[in-house]
Amino acid sequence: MKNIILNLAVSLDGFIEGPQGEIDWCILDEEMDFEAFLNSVDTLFYGRISYDLWGNYQPGDDGDAAEKKLWAEIHTKQKYVFSRQHRVDENAVFITSDILRQVTELKAQPGKDIWLYGGADLVKTFIHHNLIDVYKISIHPVALGGGKPLFEALEKRVNLRLLDTRVFRSGVVELTYEPVRLS
Repeated sequence: MKNIILNLAVSLDGFIEGPQGEIDWCILDEEMDFEAFLNSVDTLFYGRISYDLWGNYQPGDDGDAAEKKLWAEIHTKQKYVFSRQHRVDENAVFITSDILRQVTELKAQPGKDIWLYGGADLVKTFIHHNLIDVYKISIHPVALGGGKPLFEALEKRVNLRLLDTRVFRSGVVELTYEPVRLS
């Protein structure tokens, strides 16, 4: 069965984006080996807003080769968009109802793991329904003072067990957790 992996950047003070939606504080360097993570997934889950912003993103002509390669690899993945709006899109399948059943069916398909890309509302929904199998949180060495928090308005406590820690020269600390399922 595929795992759903929440892999995202968070500021030291717990925000996934700044007050104006900015993510320019995110550090991505070769040492992190993000390519290995991308090679471990074949599917991406987006909320509609995140998909509209990033689902078909292409770096500009001034983007470096590594950035272009990264986005080219992301765009090879199967994309599912969770939305209240039904939409036909040649690059993604829109899921508008019966999320639990459809996610269960997608997890049961053969293949690699699933990257829960975001946004915040979709992450909150997946947390609420205990659908996340792995939390891979990269804490970046910046305090934003405001923005969109990672864990907002949780309905219940989320207990996690630490699986791995990686520290990078850039100051980013990647923490990998699995949820502790309480009976």
